[in-house]
Amino acid sequence: MSTLELDLRSVKGFLVADVRGRVIGRVESPMYGSQPDVPDALAVRSGFLRGRRLVPAETIGAIDEGTRVIGLSVVRESIRKFL
Repeated sequence: MSTLELDLRSVKGFLVADVRGRVIGRVESPMYGSQPDVPDALAVRSGFLRGRRLVPAETIGAIDEGTRVIGLSVVRESIRKFL
């Protein structure tokens, strides 16, 4: 599934795992930037007191709606942290 076909507005609560299968966290919300109605990234909460990570849409490899897991095409260390 290509990134253009992904609907990032409906993935709140999904687990996010990197290319190695390590869990990064859960999707907290979609984030909008270049267009007001199309999200370009996801805010992923890493855990209690660990902050959040900004996961750009282009790093998403696949979304499995059955298991509610988002697989990334990059390693965890390349995802930026924010507040």
